[in-house]
Amino acid sequence: MSDLADLYPGFASHWIDTSAGRIFARSGGSGPPLMLLHGYAQTNVIWHKMAEQLAQSFTLVIPDLPGYGWSAAPAAASIMRPIPSAPWRPR
Repeated sequence: MSDLADLYPGFASHWIDTSAGRIFARSGGSGPPLMLLHGYAQTNVIWHKMAEQLAQSFTLVIPDLPGYGWSAAPAAASIMRPIPSAPWRPR
């Protein structure tokens, strides 16, 4: 599977194993670390236009959050818990 590396020249691609599943991330640059997180319904690709310039001053870590992009989605059982319902009372 292509990881769209052409959008991030000079960046490395990583797969990180966690207890919740594999996380995909890119890294590159030099300087103090800076993690760039994407928003809802996006992936690491959202940062590709800024990454080259930021990498001149920072070591960037750009992950796909769990369930987005190439990162694994956590099992439903681990994130879905029943919520006890409050008893219904008429007003």
